[in-house]
Amino acid sequence: MSLAVVFSRAGMGIEAPLVTVEVHLSHGLPSLNIVGLPEAAVKESKDRVRSAIINSNFEFPARRITINLAPADLPKDGGRFDLPIALGILAASEQIPAEQLSKFEFIGELALTGELRPVKGALPVALACTEATRTLVVPKDNADEAGLVPSNRSQFAEHLLQVCHSLSYNQPLSDCRSNASLNGHHFSVDMSDVIAQESAKRAMTIAASGKHHLMFIGPPGTGKSMLASRMPTILSSMSETEAKESASIYSVSHLGFDAQQFFTRKYRDPHHSCSAPALIGGGSHPKPGEISLAHKGVLFLDELTEFSRQVLDNLREPLETGRVTISRADHQAEYPADFLLLAATNPCPCGHFGNTKQHCRCTPDNIRRYLSKISGPLLDRIDMQVEVPLLSQDELLNGRKQTQRSSNDIRQEVKASQKYQLDRQGKLNGQLEASEVDEYCALGKGSKELLTQALTRLNLSARSYHRILKVSRSIADLEQSPLIEPKHISETLSYRKMERYLAQLP
Repeated sequence: MSLAVVFSRAGMGIEAPLVTVEVHLSHGLPSLNIVGLPEAAVKESKDRVRSAIINSNFEFPARRITINLAPADLPKDGGRFDLPIALGILAASEQIPAEQLSKFEFIGELALTGELRPVKGALPVALACTEATRTLVVPKDNADEAGLVPSNRSQFAEHLLQVCHSLSYNQPLSDCRSNASLNGHHFSVDMSDVIAQESAKRAMTIAASGKHHLMFIGPPGTGKSMLASRMPTILSSMSETEAKESASIYSVSHLGFDAQQFFTRKYRDPHHSCSAPALIGGGSHPKPGEISLAHKGVLFLDELTEFSRQVLDNLREPLETGRVTISRADHQAEYPADFLLLAATNPCPCGHFGNTKQHCRCTPDNIRRYLSKISGPLLDRIDMQVEVPLLSQDELLNGRKQTQRSSNDIRQEVKASQKYQLDRQGKLNGQLEASEVDEYCALGKGSKELLTQALTRLNLSARSYHRILKVSRSIADLEQSPLIEPKHISETLSYRKMERYLAQLP
């Protein structure tokens, strides 16, 4: 038989479309040609495959070899096709049986010795294989990822010879097993480490329970970054579906997959000098950015006003849709980006505007210019802006003597509130659509009048109006209250410090 067909998978974002590797041997001068839109790494596979076959004590056929990667219009990159190409050549030259190949899918990069090296995106491939009836074969270092899909039969091998022996003698390879940790609450930090700042802790509890975006405003050294780094410690563990989505993103990224962090919500804190592609995602072959790496977790933007305004404005659509589509001339990739945004900023360049303990050296124009780096539409999408003031001398000296609430205590409160929300509406308050707000955010006596006064005084947009209702609903849920009372509206309005800072300017 001079023709063999092997199945594999390409990578497009977190999707893994099927690729059929067709290998044909014909008469003519010895050569090896790869067609089907291969990129540089795929074209170079012919040298790796030749050496791997020879060093595995097989014969490399001295014939004209044509390899077609179908569909032809799908871009192929990376070394994932090395293993299926090698198996196709061996099957076409009748060195291994070809009839078994239709039952399997293969991915893996070959070393010159024939050893299998890991590739990116093994988890999306395993997820895609659940819809097929074939068994997936991956390198040993990808076994943790493939083993996360219990409904899929996946096996691993360390060398090309192992795969060939399995096909020749119909003996199964070792099954993939995952070592993913089931407990996502092992943290080196705790909320009890933070002295005082009860208002900020309360705001974090509300943000965590309803998935509301939060910004800290205050002088330098007040603990804004310290508070933000402890947000993951009060969030509930991810469900298996959420964990697989997050793991799929890491599987195709440069960071790689870590089984021990499978159920842990990710915390990303990029430097303020990062570019738009680094934050949103991009590249000639679109890769996930920080917002996708923070999917179902926390994205913390410290020194928010030091970010480029153009970079920050790219956050507008993902904050609304929870997804980001990166388009290029020949193809596009879509990544999930459903994250909780935390931000921190100083109120002015010197950091002491509004501070009664230290004089601010900035002019009103400097302060306006500084705060204007946060555009109105972006600020409109941040549900709460909370002041983090300087600690008093007594709090600094005696704060450790007082018992601080632990992350576990707050997390239990968050879980109870979220259960109340899910039982009522099937989603968290921050995820409510505009059409659902009136149905689930019922107002108590006096709440509508207070909200009407706030709309008139603050000149709020429709989006801000809905966000005030959602945050108020989360506050009410923390108290297990069926209706939004005036006190809940008042507390929500107190978490809009940016308007107050701007109102103080002459």
